[in-house]
Amino acid sequence: MSHDHSHSHHHHSSNNQNVLLLTFCLIFGFMIIEFIGGLWTNSLALLSDAGHMLSDAGALGLSYIAIKIAQRESTNKKTFGFKRFEILAAAINGVTLIVIAILIMIESVKRFISPPEVASLGMLTIATIGFLINIVAAVILMKGDKDENLNVKSAFLHVIGDLLGSVGAIIAGLLIYFFDWGIADPIASLIVAILIINSGYRVTKEAFHVLMEGVPDGMQIEEIKASIKTLQNVEDVHDIHLWTITSGFPAFSCHIVLNDDGHHDTVLKETKELLSHQFGINHSTIQVEGRSSGCPNHKDVCN
Repeated sequence: MSHDHSHSHHHHSSNNQNVLLLTFCLIFGFMIIEFIGGLWTNSLALLSDAGHMLSDAGALGLSYIAIKIAQRESTNKKTFGFKRFEILAAAINGVTLIVIAILIMIESVKRFISPPEVASLGMLTIATIGFLINIVAAVILMKGDKDENLNVKSAFLHVIGDLLGSVGAIIAGLLIYFFDWGIADPIASLIVAILIINSGYRVTKEAFHVLMEGVPDGMQIEEIKASIKTLQNVEDVHDIHLWTITSGFPAFSCHIVLNDDGHHDTVLKETKELLSHQFGINHSTIQVEGRSSGCPNHKDVCN
């Protein structure tokens, strides 16, 4: 069973690597074009989007490297290997999103006070190309494991932020071109910055939860405890810990107290099968105790 899980994880990692590398090349290439275009047209919306795309390229590159590093074997110093590096990369990506959004907000405020001249037609052309590029990038990343892998999810949210940036730049370009409304440029930048900061906060919060050994989303300690207690000859379950090593890799440990009729190996096997089949937990450490040989006062002392 563990071999199948490992094979499946390797398949997902390989697929995630491919989509991240392809998206990185796409985003980085267009980022250079958009930065030059932003300077040429004097558009903050384009320059802020280019800055965001630069962070995207960095985020995608970091995510790709993180998956490569996470595949390294465990060592005597790092017994879980380097799998958690993916979560660190996601946290860095989330914080980067927040910082970039704040910088865009500051520049937007400056342009509210003194709106500059913007070459709206050039801005429109580049923003439209950027919009199409970001759609392609988002579609590619959707083929990855973004719902399960926080690292890929953080990269996906970076690209969605870019997509919104392109939409904002298009709308601002249209308003400037048809109505000569120069203030539309900083307004579009400000709206996009707020959306970006929201995405950054969500990713950072999730990464922080994993790094703090929080219970994985969708799992309940009490539900797992109740299920184990339904097993024959199990009298009590305590000292329960449930956390995430990296995306899609939950870990679990507990102490199980048997009654006088309970058999250590039988209950251990049944518990591991229950955790795997019912909750998708394939890494568990279980201490099986008799009533007289277990923790003093059971859960009070253990906890």
